[in-house]
Formats: sequence, structure tokens, C-alpha cells
Amino acid sequence: MDLILLLKAFILGIIEGATEFLPISSTGHLIIIGDLLDFNDDKGKVFEIVIQLGAILAVCWEYRNRLTSVATTLHTNTSQRFILNLFVAFLPAAILGLLLHGFIKEHLFSSITVACALIVGGFVILLVENLYAHDKAPAAKASNLNEITAWQALKVGCAQSLAIMPGVSRSGATILGGMIFGLNRKTATEFSFFLAIPVMLAATFYDVYKNFSLFVVEDVAMFAVGFITAFLAALVAIKTLIRYVANHDFKGFAYYRIILGIIVLAYYW
Repeated sequence: MDLILLLKAFILGIIEGATEFLPISSTGHLIIIGDLLDFNDDKGKVFEIVIQLGAILAVCWEYRNRLTSVATTLHTNTSQRFILNLFVAFLPAAILGLLLHGFIKEHLFSSITVACALIVGGFVILLVENLYAHDKAPAAKASNLNEITAWQALKVGCAQSLAIMPGVSRSGATILGGMIFGLNRKTATEFSFFLAIPVMLAATFYDVYKNFSLFVVEDVAMFAVGFITAFLAALVAIKTLIRYVANHDFKGFAYYRIILGIIVLAYYW
């Protein structure tokens, strides 16, 4: 058993879980740290996708009561509308992901690309937050998940599709998109959590299918370590973010993105 490899899996698992639901791009962080740890070959990229399952499980566990309620009340309009909204929001990213998956994996999975996306995304967050601070943003019309319309869900899904580029941040795109299109901050954050389930499951199983030949029995321990640490770190991140958004904006994340992006560019250039 390669202890160094397990340590790398442990570090990347924590990075994945801690960043997946924050507007700072988990994929971008995994690419940067993977490069620094020399764990950026094809198997490393598949590992980074697979450990997202741990983060997905954390969402399912944290919101198990809501998911169980939806599953047991599928005959009601409320549950049907909730599922429809998730499906509608899922479609744009699914379509673009299928069309551009190969190109993105081959050409955009680099620390330089991620650094540029981090910086641009940071300024976008500042722009959106400044609009809200000066009451120039749309008034929030959806104060809970049940009030989201299919049209709002579609627009949030279109915003999410921007995150197929590494460094953009899926959670950041969906949360800010939700805020722009009429969801309050807490509702946009929770919708982002639920939307992560079908999106990340689809991405994970598609990558596993495409790269199944890279999996060997010897990798089980490595994936297990990454999975477990991602799950635990994601649980903490979800609880922390929900509490955070109740009283704070996202400007701190914006400054973090910009500073990290500049550091990465300086390191590689």
C-alpha cells in the first residue's frame, strides 16, 4: 500500500468536500492541488470526479428529510414541481457537458485556465453583490424552494452551465444565478445543494463509464480514503455555508478567488 498516494487522496478528499458547495470552484482547487501533488494524470482526473460522490452523499444525508418527503409524496403538486424544477435546471449543463466534455477535459483542465476563471469569477461576485448592496438587483420573489418557478429554474440551470469551465464554480454560478433571477440568498443556496445531486451524479458516472479501464483493484483504498474525507468535509461545509449566508454576503469568497488566481498565475508564469 502506497502511503504517499493515500495521503494525496486524503488531502484531495478534504479539498473536494470543503470547496464543492462554496463559490470558489472545487474542480479548480483539485486541478491546482493535483498539479502541486503531481497527481494530475488520467487516473488522477478520474479520482477527482469520483470523490464527488462523497460530497453528493453529504447533501443527501443533510437533506434526507426533505428528500424522503419528496419521495413519499410524489402524487402532490409540490413534490412534482420540485422534481420538475431540478430536471429543468439540470438540462442546460447536461447538454453542454455531453457536447463539450472531451474538449474541456483535453484543453481547459490546467492551472492557468483555472486561475483566470477564478479571477474573473471573483469580479463577477463583487459585481452581483454591489448590485444587491445598492438595491439595483431584482427583488427576491422566491423565499423558499416551493416558490421557485420552472422559468427561474431554467435560468439558474443556464447559469450553472457556465461552470463546465474549470474554475468557474458550479455552486457559485447557481447561487449567484438564483439571486439574479429572483431567489433570495438562502433559497438560491439550498437549490444549489439539491441541484448538485443530479448534476454531480451524471458527471461522475459518465466519467467512470468513459474511463472504466483505468480502475484496478489496487485503487480501492485510495478511492475509499478520498470518498470518506470528501463526505465528512462536505458535511461541515454545507452546515457552515447555510449559517454563513444568513448574515453575510459572498464578497469574502470573491477576494479569496482573486488572490488565489493571482498567486497561481504568478507561480506558473
